[in-house]
Amino acid sequence: MYRIHEIKLNIDEDKSNILARIISKLAKPELLITDYRIVKESIDARDKGDIKIVYSVDFSINNPGIELKLAQPKSIEYEYVEKGTEAMKSRPVIVGFGPAGIFSALILAEMGYKPLVLERGKAMEQRVSDVENLWKNGILNPESNPQFGEGGAGTFSDGKLTTQIKDKRIGKVLNEFAKAGAGEEILYKQKPHIGTDLLRGVVVNLRKKIISLGGEIRFESKVTGLKAANGEIYAVEVNGNEVIETENLVLAIGHSARDTFKYLNQAGLKMSQKPFSIGVRIEHLQSLINKSQYGNVEGLGAAEYNLSHRCKNGRGVYTFCMCPGGEVIVTSSSEGTVVTNGMSNNARDGKNANSGLLVDVRIEDFESEDPLAGIYFQEKYEKTAFQVAGGRYKAPKCSLGEFIKNKGGGVGVRASLPEFAVESILEAVPFMGRKLRGFDTPDAVLSAVETRSSSPVRIERDEDYQGTIKGIYPCGEGAGYSGGITSAAVDGIKIAEVIAKKYSK
Repeated sequence: MYRIHEIKLNIDEDKSNILARIISKLAKPELLITDYRIVKESIDARDKGDIKIVYSVDFSINNPGIELKLAQPKSIEYEYVEKGTEAMKSRPVIVGFGPAGIFSALILAEMGYKPLVLERGKAMEQRVSDVENLWKNGILNPESNPQFGEGGAGTFSDGKLTTQIKDKRIGKVLNEFAKAGAGEEILYKQKPHIGTDLLRGVVVNLRKKIISLGGEIRFESKVTGLKAANGEIYAVEVNGNEVIETENLVLAIGHSARDTFKYLNQAGLKMSQKPFSIGVRIEHLQSLINKSQYGNVEGLGAAEYNLSHRCKNGRGVYTFCMCPGGEVIVTSSSEGTVVTNGMSNNARDGKNANSGLLVDVRIEDFESEDPLAGIYFQEKYEKTAFQVAGGRYKAPKCSLGEFIKNKGGGVGVRASLPEFAVESILEAVPFMGRKLRGFDTPDAVLSAVETRSSSPVRIERDEDYQGTIKGIYPCGEGAGYSGGITSAAVDGIKIAEVIAKKYSK
């Protein structure tokens, strides 16, 4: 097996021409390629008059005696840690069934440890109904909403699988998603995504797999207390009336479980402040983004972008979680607050494109040294957005032109942001418009407020991934150790490995 890069096809060429391109590039017409596999696909649109689809390909040959000066691909098979011979006193408990919790549970189940997952929200079918009730009727269920429930916050998003981390476990994550119904293309697309419509079914299939391996998932099961002795966990309290023994507790709680953060802090689990970001969703016609990225070429799907700017005040402004062909949604999880996010289906065939337009928030911006001060900072502006919207779960909106002039709806959107964020966005947008033509059009729509790009809290853990109460494993995005679906899933796998290793004696 060999690996070759930079195999280019015209946008209207069939993928079957990949073999001929490989032979031509290697200048070996006698080459007999027996099979091949695309390992990466991307679009090179730097020259709008000659856009190419670029591939990296693994292939095998049937030419005895021929050696090619090409790299051979490394194995991407996930290697399980050695399962311990010592038995656990009680089964591991995982709090939260988002990406971190799902993959922590999956690995532990595959190794025979029969984990118990406690998810405060509802199973997918009921959760979707509650979310639709929020969007259509303005009725919020604090325990079942776009943040809480099966699949975590990522279920109501674009289902992006891109990540900046490099880790051997990423292949395991992508393969499990693909086998659960996400599609083989996520294994080679440069910027893989699942889409919220497919992701919902994928998550349910992963749940079924965990159960088939001996795991258990309990929905509407909120952890309301910890029980520890001599600095070690021995049980958790569920729904205020049930006690479940465990010596291994994985906290994959997500970044919006504010009540959980509060009682964990009171219970003595050390945590610290963490920077995050605040801003708005900015929305354009997808056709405008396509034209800016691809010129007049059609058939390449919904175009994406990624922009950033460093302001004179030192703040960074950047686009985040760009949703091609998607929509802006309200993702509130606590009463009297408004939060926004973006969501796309797998086809990304909606009329509009949207992205978070965020400004970095520093620890110095917080109003106290309380470990939870970042949460209080978020709540302040989420409550303001709710009030601006007239006490409804609707995002305050305005045009970019109104925002710049501080007129009409721009007054309310500005009020939903700290002054430094308003100042930074006003400076950054014209610069971003130079990088992406049309980004700064006055007709662009802004929706407030986006605060949940990352957790404002980090639950401290040591070199063994345990918190200050032993046997507790802070995990994933909510605990401050990842950002996005893939990195959260990878962190969940790491925690499962650490727990398994603990019993290898």
